Amino acid sequence: MSKRIQAKHKLDRRMGQNIWGRPKSPVNRREYGPGQHGQRRKGKMSDFGTQLRAKQKLKGYYANITEKQFRRYYAEAIRLKGDSGENLIGLLERRLDAVIYRAKFVPTPFAARQFVSHGHVKVNGRRVTIPSYLVKPGDSIELKDASKQLELVVVATQLAERDVPDYIEVDHTKMTARMARVPALGEVPYPVQMEPNLVIEFYSR
Repeated sequence: MSKRIQAKHKLDRRMGQNIWGRPKSPVNRREYGPGQHGQRRKGKMSDFGTQLRAKQKLKGYYANITEKQFRRYYAEAIRLKGDSGENLIGLLERRLDAVIYRAKFVPTPFAARQFVSHGHVKVNGRRVTIPSYLVKPGDSIELKDASKQLELVVVATQLAERDVPDYIEVDHTKMTARMARVPALGEVPYPVQMEPNLVIEFYSR
């Protein structure tokens, strides 16, 4: 399990965007970067810089996936038929921790990773503790009985700052969810624009 060594909001400030759409993001108050040179006018970014930024943003959004793991998603995305950028998003959204986050069982992608690792989630009746486990459309996901009344879960289901997307079917009374289909890029409710095509270009160099 990878850990986020830096404070989460540092990524927000470095990118100049509220990547997770959280009300406490420092970007809501200061849209410039961190450090004494944060307010300097930035020059035009190179193609490489633009692609790298797109990769860091997408990788960071999913609780800062490791570079090795993210590169594996790229390799699988270009192997599959169809648009590689769309394939990449589909693979990331199929991660079990991503589904748990989208279903509003937890407040953040970081909490989702920890929640799965600690054994609170079952897929098709079996406990799964691997956050990167790829959920298939139709899989049944539920929380363990002992986990359904956790304060973290109860608070998360009532969050008004985001909604459950259409491709996830959720019953918050039973704390169950099901991925109806693999989403297209346009269906994923990112708070900021993600550019998976630039990520594909970055790794294709």
